[in-house]
Amino acid sequence: MKYFLEAKYVALVPLWLLLACVIPGKTGIAATPAVANTTPIVLRNEKLPFTPREFYIADVIDERTDKKAVAYLLPLTGVAKAQPVDLQGGGYQALRVFIDKGIPANKLLRPVVIRLKEMQVREAPAAAGRVAGSIAIEMAFETQQDGETVQLLQYKGGGRYERPIGRNEVTEPALRQSITEALRYLNTWMDREASTNPKLAKGINVTFTDYNSSSDQDTVFYNPGRPLNWNDFKADINRTSRFSATVFPSFAYEGETEVKDGIIHLHLNMKVYVLKSSSWVKDNAKDSYGLNHEQRHFDIVKLVSERFKQKIKPDELSLTDYNSNVQYHFIESFREMNRLQEQYDSETRHGLDKAAQERWNQTLDAQLKAIGAK
Repeated sequence: MKYFLEAKYVALVPLWLLLACVIPGKTGIAATPAVANTTPIVLRNEKLPFTPREFYIADVIDERTDKKAVAYLLPLTGVAKAQPVDLQGGGYQALRVFIDKGIPANKLLRPVVIRLKEMQVREAPAAAGRVAGSIAIEMAFETQQDGETVQLLQYKGGGRYERPIGRNEVTEPALRQSITEALRYLNTWMDREASTNPKLAKGINVTFTDYNSSSDQDTVFYNPGRPLNWNDFKADINRTSRFSATVFPSFAYEGETEVKDGIIHLHLNMKVYVLKSSSWVKDNAKDSYGLNHEQRHFDIVKLVSERFKQKIKPDELSLTDYNSNVQYHFIESFREMNRLQEQYDSETRHGLDKAAQERWNQTLDAQLKAIGAK
C-alpha cells in the first residue's frame, strides 16, 4: 500500500527581526549596503533542534525544475523586477552542507534519501514601502528495504515574511526555518511510525495455525479425529462416470499482519478442506475400502499444506513484497498437490490395485505421523 502525507507549514519570522527591519537606526542592525539585492544568500549552518533516533540522511537528490536560483528578490532601491539570487555555493550544495552540519549521520539507523522537488523564495511588492516574500519547500522522502526503494512521505510547506524595501535581513532566516521545519516533520513522522509502519519494518516473523472449527454445512475441514464418511459425499452422482466415487479436497490460507516494535508479524491460517457439494459416491460403492481411498486424497492435501508451511522462511521473505513471496510458494504447492493426486490415482489405478493402495497407505500414514496428524 503506497501513500503520501502532505504537510502545510507557515514559517513565522521572529517579531524582533521584523521590527529590526521596520525601524532602521533603532535596532543596532546595519542596513545592507548593496542596492541590487543580488548578493548570494549565505545559509547559516547550525545544529538542528532535534536529533533523529530512527534515520539519517543518506543522500539528497536535486529534482527542482528551476535550478537557476533559490530566490527571486526585489532590489533594495525600489519596486522593480525581481532578480535571481542563489545560495552561496549553489542551492543544492548549500542544502547538502546545511543537512550534513545540522543532522548527525548515524549510519546504524535507517538511511533516508531526500528528493528535493522545490526550494524557492519569491518576492513581490506589498503595501507602500514594503516587500512580501513567500517560501515554497517540497521534499519527498524514501528509504531502502531489501535493496528496493520505498517511498515514505511527501512534504509541502513554506513560509511568508515582510520587509521594508530598503533592507533585507529576513530572507535567510525565514528560508532556514522553512527547511528546518521540513526536516522536523520527517523526524516526527519517523518517531511516530517506526514501530508500526510496515514500510519501516526491520524484520518479519511468521506463525501458522490450522483452521479446525466444526465443519459447516458444505465444508469438511481436515481433522485427524474426524475422517471422511460417506455422508460427506452430497453431490449428484455422475452415473456416466466409470469411477465409483469422486472427492474434491483442496487447501487455502488467510493472512493477517501486524507490525509491532518494528517487526512484521505475519499470521497464516491454513484451511485444508473437502466440499461436500462437489463430492459424490455411487450407492453400490459405499464400502470401507473405497472410503479409505478417498480419505487418502484428503491426506495428500494435508501433507502438501505442511510442506507449504516449511517453504515460508522469514529470512527469505521480502519486507516490501512478502505477500507475493507467499503467493508464489502457494501456487507451487498447489501444483505439487495436483501432481501427487494424479500420481496416486495412476499408481493405485484409482484404488483397483490393492497392493499399490497398501503401499500408499503405509507411506501416507508414516508421513502423517511425522507431522503429528495421525
